[in-house]
Amino acid sequence: MVEFAKPTHATELSREEEADLLIRMKAGDQVACTKLVTLFGPQMMTIARRFMRCEDDCNDALQDAFISAFKALDRFQADSRLSTWLHSIAVNACLMKLRKDSSHKETSIEELLFTMNWRGRYPRRDATIGDPSCEIETDETRTVVREAIDQLPDALRRVLLLRDIEEMDIAATAALLGTTENNVKWRLRRARKALGTLLEPMMDGEMALGQVA
Repeated sequence: MVEFAKPTHATELSREEEADLLIRMKAGDQVACTKLVTLFGPQMMTIARRFMRCEDDCNDALQDAFISAFKALDRFQADSRLSTWLHSIAVNACLMKLRKDSSHKETSIEELLFTMNWRGRYPRRDATIGDPSCEIETDETRTVVREAIDQLPDALRRVLLLRDIEEMDIAATAALLGTTENNVKWRLRRARKALGTLLEPMMDGEMALGQVA
């Protein structure tokens, strides 16, 4: 399993502390606003780093997320925890930035889905991040997997990140992407199959090392 870092949870505030922080922020207390950024900034930056490709983009997405959060404070009814609310805002900010910047190199999806791989055969399986049958934990491997994900077309990459990295359910993913649940399922199947093709050389290499050992 290639385990990307999950959100680094901020120091958990009690419900009473959250309520007090919200009251102060809504009243324009800058100290309270700074406290929110300090407490939840690391968690939101972790999210940004899973979506964005460079640190500058991460910082831009984080800034956009906090701007959105402060603008939406009056509409937040505290029916969920602050960490959950801010997580959704951070993911939305990343998706918005990705929509604006689609200039990265993509591998042809048709080549990945319908052609033989480097060994002259079709991939033996789709790649599902988090699958316990493929446990690979080195930093180098995480980098390879991340680079492979970055080669996917944006529409497939976003679905894969939301479903397999952020672990959002089908309905939430569809709502965020403004599409249907069936479309999410279809894109996710294609994304996993394409990722499996990209990672096939690495998987074969890991199996060969295991056989030698």
